[in-house]
Amino acid sequence: MDVKFKNLTKSASFKELASYPAPDIKDILSAERVSKCNIKTGIGLDYNYSAKPVDKKMLGIFQQVANEQQAVDKYKKVLYGAIMNPGENRMVLHHYTRGTLDVDHKKDVTKRINLYSKQIERFSAFAEKVHNGKIKGSTGAKFDTAVQIGIGGSDLGPRALYLALKGYMQTEGKKPLINCEFISNVDPDDASDVMSRINPETTLFIVVSKSGTTQETLTNTALVKSLIKSKSKSIDIAKHMIAVTGKGSPMENPLEFSNSFYIDDFIGGRYSGTSAVGGVILSLAFGSDIFKKVLAGAHANDKIALQQDILKNPPLLDALLSVYDRNILKTTTEAILPYSQALSRFPAHLQQLIMESNGKSANFKGKPINYETSPVVFGEPGTNGQHSFYQMLHQGTDIVPLKFIGFKESQQLCDVNFEESSCQKKLNANLAAQITAFALGQKDENPNKNFIGGRSSDILIGKKLTPEALGSLLAHFENRTMFQGFLWNINSFDQEGVQLGKKLANKILSAKSGDANMQENPVLDAYSALFT
Repeated sequence: MDVKFKNLTKSASFKELASYPAPDIKDILSAERVSKCNIKTGIGLDYNYSAKPVDKKMLGIFQQVANEQQAVDKYKKVLYGAIMNPGENRMVLHHYTRGTLDVDHKKDVTKRINLYSKQIERFSAFAEKVHNGKIKGSTGAKFDTAVQIGIGGSDLGPRALYLALKGYMQTEGKKPLINCEFISNVDPDDASDVMSRINPETTLFIVVSKSGTTQETLTNTALVKSLIKSKSKSIDIAKHMIAVTGKGSPMENPLEFSNSFYIDDFIGGRYSGTSAVGGVILSLAFGSDIFKKVLAGAHANDKIALQQDILKNPPLLDALLSVYDRNILKTTTEAILPYSQALSRFPAHLQQLIMESNGKSANFKGKPINYETSPVVFGEPGTNGQHSFYQMLHQGTDIVPLKFIGFKESQQLCDVNFEESSCQKKLNANLAAQITAFALGQKDENPNKNFIGGRSSDILIGKKLTPEALGSLLAHFENRTMFQGFLWNINSFDQEGVQLGKKLANKILSAKSGDANMQENPVLDAYSALFT
């Protein structure tokens, strides 16, 4: 299929959308609208957009924008195996880590699908052997802890998913099969803190770096090895280390790692939660059956994302609404507000996913653009956030679109009735109240008590945060982010902005090592000198 890469402002339908007067949420929001504006997205999750400033005619224009920018057709190009990451001249294949889709694809893609499937088989079998004691530590002790050493996408997504599933296991009458910890920050206090809580003899370390050269990860690995040696001289460290890396990378070394599981260049770090990057530690923690349920939920959303009709494609509709907020309503920030403590680290993962993917000022072909792309993303679980920054969201001078996430039931079903209602009922009452208050406001002659309302939100809502619902939630945001990129005509799959700081840090470190040729930036030298 032929697709054209056209800047958003060149779209005739987008120009029509920009000239259409936005309805006031206070005028259109009704009980009937709340029940009607609900779409299934994946397994165990619905998307509700009733509190967004959009009417029926606008939805028709949104559909035209999606068609004109060929959003779904470009997704099919991704699945076909076209070079959809031109900055790095790569295919984009993370969707295939959770299953095949009924679309045409190249033979080379089939090879990659087989690779990803084989890795799931390999790390599932490995995790089972760890659980039943066939694989043990070098002193003969059974592993009871796993520590993932990585950074960015090798940490944020897997950490968020692990924390999101811990409570679910307790609901099922189980405990995590293995306790998990994470080391990411090159600040030595991070590794030191984790190492103070674990027993190296019963700990398996998972070192994650696709290239095998990530500076922070390798440095933290060296620090961990040093701390292990200081605690126990009898440990054979290699038997406590496994790698998740690219095939043929420097980390594919049996002298350093007892086993290696593979990813490739076509799985971006922030999209790698359903690859071996997330799969190894989640399978060790909860069993491969739980991880495969996460994959099933994600796969279901990937199928839904193929729908051309935006009212049957929640991640695409969500992307269109967010682009409308950013480019027509001129909002600069987006708040992610999960009313689930299990999702405490999910906003941090979404910060990377959204801002690293779409914080770009050049289009798909590398030419400058003259319109806004990614907003600033932040968030905190409710109800904590209500006692933190909601004041600004309600009455501040900036309008911030709000994205709520909520569930009818708690994960662990541990609750108590207090003042005639349970904790979960209080949580959900607060969530419903906040959506309503933001949208409708409250009139009062006292300016301090006057709420203008009209502050839009949408919500992803499910019965319970199960592994399938978690997979659907993850894929919804991944696909939403991808569709945003297609609408903005940018490359959502590279991250050149991450590289500059790394290069300058390497200049400082090289200069410290005596390379005089690296001392060419007096400002860099001056800041570096503050720490000497």
